[in-house]
Amino acid sequence: MFENKSRASSSHSHRALNISGTVLLGTTAGISGISANLVFISCFKVSYDTLKTFTSLATLPFLSSVVTYKLLVTDALCLGNISKENCALRSLLVSIMCGVLHPTALAFSKNGCLAVKYHTVPLPPKGRVLLHRVLFCQVDIKLMMIPLIFQTCFGLFNGLQHYAIYERPRKKLLPETLNSGTYCRVKVPKFPRGISTEV
Repeated sequence: MFENKSRASSSHSHRALNISGTVLLGTTAGISGISANLVFISCFKVSYDTLKTFTSLATLPFLSSVVTYKLLVTDALCLGNISKENCALRSLLVSIMCGVLHPTALAFSKNGCLAVKYHTVPLPPKGRVLLHRVLFCQVDIKLMMIPLIFQTCFGLFNGLQHYAIYERPRKKLLPETLNSGTYCRVKVPKFPRGISTEV
C-alpha cells in the first residue's frame, strides 16, 4: 500500500516536472518571439498594428515549441526508445528551430510586410524584395544571437533534465523486480533412472 502511494506520488511529481519543463521551453520561445518583434519593429520603423504582431509572435512560437517538443521528445521518452544523446539533440533542435528561427522568420516577414504597406521604409526594387529587406536589417538582426545562445544552452539542459526524470523510475524498478522474485524460473524435468534423455 505504501509502495503504491510512493509510486503514485513519484509519477505525479515526474509528470509535473515534465509539464513545467515543456511550458518553460514554450515560454522562452515566446520571449524570443517578442524580442525578435522588437528588433524588426525598430529596424523597419513600424508603428502600426504592433499589438497584433506582438500577440502572434508570443503565441505561435509557444504553441509550436510545445507541440513539437511533445512529439519529438516527450512521446519518445514515454516509449523508452531514445538515448540520452538523442534526447539532448532533439531538445536542442526544437529549442533552436521553434525558439529562434521560427520567431525570427515570422517577425521578419510580418514587419517587412507592414513596412511596405505603410511605407515606413523605401520600397524595394522589383524582384529583390527579400534581398532588400535582409540588407536593410543586417546589422540589427545580429542581436538575435543572444536568444540563439540562450536557447542552445536551455535546450541542452532541458533535454538532459527530462531524460534524467524518465530514467530515474526505470533504475528503481529493475532492483525491485529482482528482489521481489518476479523473474521467471525454468524447471528442468527430472527423468527416472535408467531412462535415456538422448533422442
